[in-house]
Amino acid sequence: MAKKLRIGLTGGGSGGHVYPLLAVASEINRIASENQIGVHMRYFGPLDEFSEVIQSKNIDIKKIPSAKLRRYISFQNILDVPKFFFSILCALWHLLWYMPDVVFSKGGTSAFPVVLAAWLYRIPVLIHESDSVPGLTNLLSAKFATRIACGFEGVCEKFRTDLAAYTGNPIRTNLLEGRINKIDAKKSLGLESEEPLVLILGGSQGSQAINEFTLTVLPQLLELSAIYHQTGRANFEEINRLGKDIALTISPEVIAKHPYRCEGFSDELNKYYSAADLVIARAGAGTIAEISAFAIPSILIPLPQESSSGHQRTNAYEYGKGGAAIIIEQDNLVPAIFIKQVKDALSPQINTQMSEAAKKWNKPDAAKIIALEAIRLAQS
Repeated sequence: MAKKLRIGLTGGGSGGHVYPLLAVASEINRIASENQIGVHMRYFGPLDEFSEVIQSKNIDIKKIPSAKLRRYISFQNILDVPKFFFSILCALWHLLWYMPDVVFSKGGTSAFPVVLAAWLYRIPVLIHESDSVPGLTNLLSAKFATRIACGFEGVCEKFRTDLAAYTGNPIRTNLLEGRINKIDAKKSLGLESEEPLVLILGGSQGSQAINEFTLTVLPQLLELSAIYHQTGRANFEEINRLGKDIALTISPEVIAKHPYRCEGFSDELNKYYSAADLVIARAGAGTIAEISAFAIPSILIPLPQESSSGHQRTNAYEYGKGGAAIIIEQDNLVPAIFIKQVKDALSPQINTQMSEAAKKWNKPDAAKIIALEAIRLAQS
C-alpha cells in the first residue's frame, strides 16, 4: 500500500486565516478520497480559539508559539525577538518528526517559522495571500515558497511572476454546502419573500465603529429592511442590549414587518447569506470572497489606513471598481448620506446590477485549485 501523503498546514491568528485553510484542507480530503490517495494533515500554529474547530476536522495540532511580525517600530518587537527564535526552533523540531511532503501556509502569526523550517528541510512550500496588499509574513515567506496563490489578481505582481497565480480566496465549506434559494431562506427566518434583509457584519472580533454607527441609524434602517446584526464576540452583550432598547422605541408595526436580530458570531451564516439583499461589512478578503460567492450587493467600510496597513482600503476599491460594492470610508459615515446609499443599493435595478457584478468577481474553485496544487507538490 502506498504511503499516505503528509501535508503540513500553518497560518493563524484570525478566522480570515483559519477558515480558508480549512476550506483547502476539506478539498484535499475530497480529492484524495476520489482518487484513492492516502493523506494525513497536521496543523502547526498557535493554540487559540480556533484549535477546537481545526481538531474537529481530524487535523492534528502541534503548537508553534506566536510572535507577531510588525512593519513599524515598537517596544513589543524587542520582547518578541526571543519568542520568534524559539518559534523557529519549535517549527524545526515538529517538522523533523513529521516531515510533511508539502507545507501550505495561509500567513498570519507563527506561519513564517514553519515556512522557514520547511525550506531548510527542502520541503515544498505553497503559500496563499488573501489580500490585495501582501502581509509581512507572506512577503517574507515568498522568498522560500515553491508556489504562491493569490486572492486578488493585482497582488500577483508583488511576487515572482513565475511562482504566483491568481486563484481567488477559498471560503468556508459549510457556507456553500448550506446554500438555499432566497425565498426559502427568508421563509425560514420568518420573513416575507418581498421584504428586504440587510446583513450587518462586525467580524469575529467585532468592529466597534460599525456597531456603534448601526445603533445610530437603526430606526431609519428598520423603516427600510429587516436587520440581522452580527456584532462580533467582543461587545455583543452591550450592543445587543442597546439595540433591543432602540427597537422598543420603534412602532410595533415596523418591527413586525422588519425585525431586528442581533448575535455575537455564527459559524453558520449560510442561511443569512442566502436571504440577504445587502451586506454592510468591513473589507476583509474573506468577507469579500463570501459575499461574492452569494452574489450579494454590499456597502464596504474598510478599516482605516492606520489600523490595517491599508490592505482593507485596497481590497474594497479593487472589489468595488466592478460595481459590486459601494465603498464608504469610516471617517465619511454620515447618517443621512448612508441611509440614502442603503436605499439606492436596495432599489431593484441597482441591486440586480450589483449582484451581477459580485457574481462575476467570484472564483468558486479557489479551494479546489489550491488543493490540487498542494497534492501535486506533495507527490513531486
